[in-house]
This record gives sequence, structure tokens and C-alpha cells, in this order.
Amino acid sequence: MRDSEEKHGPAKAAGRQLQLPLHTNGNRIVDAGGRTVTFTGVNWFGLETNTFAPHGLWSRSLDDMLDQMAAQGFNSVRLPFSNELFDAASKPNGVDYKLNPDLQGLTGPQIMDKVVEGITKRGMMVILDRHRPTSQGQSNLWYTDKVSEERWISDWKMLAKHYRDNPLVVGADLHNEPHGEATWGTGGDKTDWRAAAERAGNAILAENPDWLIVVEGIESYDGDGYWWGGNLQGAAKDPVRLKDQSKLVYSAHDYSPKVWSQRWFTDPAFPANMPALWDKQFGHLVKNNVAPVLMGEFGGRSVAEKDAQGNKDLEGIWQRHLISYMKENGFSYTYWSWNPNSGDTGGVLKDDWKTIDQAKMDLLKSYQSTPTAKKP
Repeated sequence: MRDSEEKHGPAKAAGRQLQLPLHTNGNRIVDAGGRTVTFTGVNWFGLETNTFAPHGLWSRSLDDMLDQMAAQGFNSVRLPFSNELFDAASKPNGVDYKLNPDLQGLTGPQIMDKVVEGITKRGMMVILDRHRPTSQGQSNLWYTDKVSEERWISDWKMLAKHYRDNPLVVGADLHNEPHGEATWGTGGDKTDWRAAAERAGNAILAENPDWLIVVEGIESYDGDGYWWGGNLQGAAKDPVRLKDQSKLVYSAHDYSPKVWSQRWFTDPAFPANMPALWDKQFGHLVKNNVAPVLMGEFGGRSVAEKDAQGNKDLEGIWQRHLISYMKENGFSYTYWSWNPNSGDTGGVLKDDWKTIDQAKMDLLKSYQSTPTAKKP
């Protein structure tokens, strides 16, 4: 516990309950007292885009948004950003400054500070997510011709140092959705995501030994393709090696046939075929007590069993079964997304940016934890 917690108000109480910092024990995330901590959170995106601010502040105040988020019972927020956010030329926009006068004149990083402060003073934890190198879009690898590996690591080191006195900023999701030519355990500096994650993770821990290091999977391993960032088969044979192994959390992403019609959705056995598929891609790490897994993104518009025509709603069935699988196996998750303007999935909020999609929220509340989860 750091004495600078004094300035975080309610976060101090949450911090006492949590006995921060967090670490891992087998397949569990635990607090300093050994109690299991399960992230059951939500993504709020926008800082990684060319607004350089979380989306929705054009229609609501930051405090109003975060009050509603906390009231839904989320205990954590995965907060995407881009490296471009930290460039002097990146000017925040898309913010109604009449509703958010305290954000007027702030830079993107200063708005990020306000958002992080607002989340943590409500007792929610923050996982920072390097979602894109630039605001223009995601990248296959952790570096591009515009953002080098050195810049990627130096920005992470800066953030680790910058937020180390806020104990509820708990982790770094190193790079969102490695895919394409990204490999695992192949050696070399160019495509081996496992090796890059070790370099970045250890550099971050040198600045802030309290943080969890969140490492996503890749897309294809030994010719077997899956969702971007969702394939963690390689971690069985070639685990990520950190100087403090108790800080390692793996992460996968999983989506519905509305995002892409993968072959497993048309299997006659669906949805009974899914648990074995999930075990193969990422669940083996939990079931074999290797490490915890955070489902960093999953989501969809429908949570229904049947569509309006009375046919099976594959998206809704998939969401329901994934929640059950995660609950049964003790996964953490951060739902995609709070925002309604995610084209593929919609959000917890409806298009007015104010109304909760109650069907979605009811499903998520069937598997919600709190920062003070008891040890089983």
C-alpha cells in the first residue's frame, strides 16, 4: 500500500479491502491477502481513436457516465489508448465542454488522467490497453513503420511510472489482438509475439513491479486459426517468461458469427462443440492451473436464444454459453463494450448513450464479482 492512496478518496477504502497489489497464484488472480480477485468489467473506448477522448462525452458528463458504469456493478474498466495520444499534435475533440468544463483545454493524456482518476475514485480497477499504434487503426504486430518497438516500450514505461501511485491502476494489456504474421515462440525479433511480450513486460515491471502484465494470444498457431488475439495454444509449450512470473495474466478475445462466420458456428453440434474449442485455444491454461485468463473482449448485439422469426439466435446462444463457461472456470472478463457505437457488437448502452440494454446487463450480472471476492 502506498501512502499516496490518501488522495484517491473511496479508492483508499477499496484498496484496503483488496490489499493491493495483485498477483497470481496458479490460475487465480489474488490480492496481497490471498483472496481471489476476478475482473468482471467493461471496455470504454475512444482514447485510441482520433477523438483522443473516450466516446460519449459529446452527450454526457464524465462523472455521469462513470456513476452509471459503477452502478451497474462493474469492478474494472479496460481502457484502450493509442501511442498517438501522447503526441503533442493530438488534440482532443468530440467533447461537449459545457457538460465537461473541467476537461476544457486539456491534452489527451490529461483527459486520460481525469478518466483514470474518475474510475478509480469509484473503487473500480483500471487495465490500460494499448489498442492501436496510431488512431488510424489496429496493427498486426506490436510495431509499425510509424511506431517502433522502442516507442511502444518507452510509452509503456512512462505509463507504468506515471500511474504507479494509483494502486487501482492494476495492469497493462501490452498489445491488442496480435494477428496476421504474429507468431508464438518462433524466436527472433520480427514476429515472435511471446518474445516481444517478455521484453515489454519486464521493462514495465522494472518501472512498476506492482502491475499485472496482460498478454493476449495470436491469430494462428501451427496452422490453426482463431480470433485475433484469441489463440493461446502456444503458451502451453512456450510460456511467457517474466522476471516476476506471478504478474503474468494471459488474455483472449472471442466473438460471434455476426462479427465473422467461423466454421464452428455452423457445426451441427453447436453450441455443445464450444467448450472443447475454448479449452484448446485458451482454457487449457486455466484448467491446467498454469495462469489466469482474462477474456479481454467479447460482445454482441443479441443475448436471445431465438431471433424474431423464432429461429436459433447463434449470437445470443454463443454469448450465453461463453458466460457460463467463464463462470464455471473462474475467468475474468472485460465486456466489449460500454459504447453503443461499436459497429459489430453494440454496447451496454443503447444508441442514446444513456439507456442501459437491460437484457445484456442481466446476462452480465449473472456473472459479476466484486473487488472483495472471497477465496473459494
